[in-house]
Amino acid sequence: MDEVLVERVLRAVEQVPAGHVVCYGDLAALVGIGPRQVGSIMRHWGGNVTWWRVTNRDGDLPAELLARARPHWRREGIALKASGSGCRFADHRADLERLGGDYARAAADLDDAAG
Repeated sequence: MDEVLVERVLRAVEQVPAGHVVCYGDLAALVGIGPRQVGSIMRHWGGNVTWWRVTNRDGDLPAELLARARPHWRREGIALKASGSGCRFADHRADLERLGGDYARAAADLDDAAG
């Protein structure tokens, strides 16, 4: 996997504000790749970033991640869906325009690295 691409995704995740979430597709659009690529990068390299702020478009996470995400969500005020299968995505979705600006600034030095 391209190291610069991995770094782009991880920096995008780090820009998601506390108390907010995005879906894999949001990050994919921001970085310019597909949602599955974002998922793969998060699975392999996302353990040291705020991974609990990235869900599917319904606010759901796989069961093994959901249990680990709940304490983070509780601390950040991210409400669970009534079903308990994830968060209330629409209520907590990050402002994508602001996220785009924050990401552009955070990843500006990577433009040179991409060659």
